[in-house]
Amino acid sequence: MSTKQASEVTEVDIEKLTPEDVAELAERLEKDDYDNPFEGLKDWHLLRSLAFTRSELIEGYYHLLDLEEYDEC
Repeated sequence: MSTKQASEVTEVDIEKLTPEDVAELAERLEKDDYDNPFEGLKDWHLLRSLAFTRSELIEGYYHLLDLEEYDEC
């Protein structure tokens, strides 16, 4: 995923993401400088998936998810 924009990534293998990949993802979300809102939403959903499957990778980025307690209820 390195150096690719969210719009260029069609399918991401979450198991292969590195801490560097997640840092790039978080940086894009922090900047919120996307060509359209769907690109940002795609990145947000990827980060959210990581929160549930590989939470150790997003420890410093939970604030980007803005999750409420019991969000999944």
